Amino acid sequence: MISDLSKQQNIGKDTEAKLMQVEMFLCRIKVVGTEQAYLQLHAMDPGACIQLLYVLHAAIENIPVNLLSEVKKQESKLFHKLLQK
Repeated sequence: MISDLSKQQNIGKDTEAKLMQVEMFLCRIKVVGTEQAYLQLHAMDPGACIQLLYVLHAAIENIPVNLLSEVKKQESKLFHKLLQK
């Protein structure tokens, strides 16, 4: 299957490759949500950073990552912090 992720402005080749490894396409990310998509990536790569979570949120909203709302950033930080425990 051809990835629809390469068309997203925030997703580079490395991130796209990781998402493809867990069979995560943009339409699937929209269905399962960013946190679930991130959990699958985190299981594959425990060093996945919070920036990846931001990128997933921005991809769903189809906006540049730097325009992600402060609310989404705070939610992401809390979720990421809970994973680190």
